[in-house]
Amino acid sequence: MFKVDKLKSKCRVHIGDEMTIYDAAELKEKLMGVLEDSRPLELGLSRVTELDSSGVQLLMLVKKEREKQNRSLSLSNHSDEVLSIFELLGLATHFKDPIVMQKAAGENYES
Repeated sequence: MFKVDKLKSKCRVHIGDEMTIYDAAELKEKLMGVLEDSRPLELGLSRVTELDSSGVQLLMLVKKEREKQNRSLSLSNHSDEVLSIFELLGLATHFKDPIVMQKAAGENYES
């Protein structure tokens, strides 16, 4: 799934299903298509069910390209799979978005 909502205040992209090496080329093409939008870009990750290093690289590429353009990017609604990979790779703060991580005891804390 890849859905783009061009709102007045931002361009919101909903990414769903897998962000893996098998989907990387197609997903990259779609993401490059929305990079030129001058509005703030928000990537909604609530429906991401699988994320591998190729998916992480795509997210990092989008971040890098938006920074080059001096345009904003935010990631929102991180799925459990995304949170798990971000925690494993130490990326919780890399994208500079507030995300809610789960402690072992089930308590929430912001990072």
